[in-house]
Formats: sequence, C-alpha cells, structure tokens
Amino acid sequence: MKKLLLIIPFLFFGFVSQAQIVFQTNYKSEADKIIYQTNYKSEADVIIYQTNYKSEASNGLWYYTNYKSEADIIIYKTNYKSEADVIIYKTNYKSEVGY
Repeated sequence: MKKLLLIIPFLFFGFVSQAQIVFQTNYKSEADKIIYQTNYKSEADVIIYQTNYKSEASNGLWYYTNYKSEADIIIYKTNYKSEADVIIYKTNYKSEVGY
C-alpha cells in the first residue's frame, strides 16, 4: 500500500508535465486529435502559445515539428467546429496559456 501511495504522485506528474511537440498532418485518419482554431478565447477548450524552441515545449506551449516521429501529439486542423475534438485559441502571450 505504501508503494502505491508513493507511485501515484509520479504517475500524475508524468501526465501533467507532458511535452507538447506537435506535428500537423494533412490526413484526419492519421491524427491523435482533430482541432479547430477559434478567434475567440471564450470559445476555446485550450489556450496555447506557439514557441520557437523545442526545449520550451510543455502543456500549452506548443512546438511544431516537421517530423512525425518526433511528435508527442499528431493533430489535424479542421475548418468545422463540430468536427473537432478540441477547440484551441492561439495567444501571443505565454502567461495566458491554460485550459
């Protein structure tokens, strides 16, 4: 029981601190998540910031890669909100990142 209680925080931390290296595909069937990018922060499920540095990638700080094998998540951007698994808003400020 003690071991289980010690393991649970590490499992939780692993899910929360997941890196966000993103590959955008042109094929819906290849994607882990289908996303719709909105122009309104109030509509978004997730507010993200696009970083230029791979080392900065974390929850909400997305680094786009050109290599699918390098990605933590593969996304497909749709033009239809009703088709999306997640609605994102891309911000210009790191401090606004969140769910």
